[in-house]
Amino acid sequence: MSDAAQDLSGLTIVIAGASSPAGIACARQFAGAGARVVAVGSNAGRLEGALSDVDGVVLKTCDLSQAEDVQKLAAGLREDRLMPDGLIHLVGGWRGGDGIAGQSDGDYDFLHRQVVTTLRNTSRAFLPDLAASTRGRLAIVSATAVDRPTAGNASYAAVKSAAEAWVRAIADQFSPRHSGNDDDTPATAAACIVVVKALVDDAMRAGSPERRFPGHTDVRHVATTMAGLFTEDAAALNGRRVMLADLP
Repeated sequence: MSDAAQDLSGLTIVIAGASSPAGIACARQFAGAGARVVAVGSNAGRLEGALSDVDGVVLKTCDLSQAEDVQKLAAGLREDRLMPDGLIHLVGGWRGGDGIAGQSDGDYDFLHRQVVTTLRNTSRAFLPDLAASTRGRLAIVSATAVDRPTAGNASYAAVKSAAEAWVRAIADQFSPRHSGNDDDTPATAAACIVVVKALVDDAMRAGSPERRFPGHTDVRHVATTMAGLFTEDAAALNGRRVMLADLP
């Protein structure tokens, strides 16, 4: 991916799950590059504490697992002339168990709601805006567990796999054959999947100074990668899985 230090002025980016460590890093990255950022989370206090000091960031509280609430959010942003050019979906979580029998219904339901339902709701609500943008982008963070699932993380790998399939379907929607134009028309919107083994941030390092976090990707690397998507050619990017290496 390109270095994201380029000017992203004029773009509006919705970050779903903005109070997470990755969400905070992405919001700061995009705002620092000149984009307008709509930071969406389920807890107003966490959003305020994380991002109220960042210029260019609008804070919005919404239960993204509720389709009606997300549609109201999208309508409100359009009324405020904040039609998104990008949707960075970072809502997630992790639940595991002791083998297949240890994959509880409660854990699976939680993961499906957090990972898949929120993605379906946000993507359907904002798809018209992304498709209309000259640099529309949708991206999620997925995991190498999709490629190498284990019995202990079966539920997590299953819902991440479902999320990846949904994004690839959006990529198909963004392809020229669905735009009403011929196949020679350049694509302007793209959907892609950023893949990590696991994430790490400064708080995790401070909390466990003895750990080296091998294979983990720093959330700041995720942020620069996400911002760099807006400098990539849409047709070349659409439908890709972008594998991230860990940083020292």
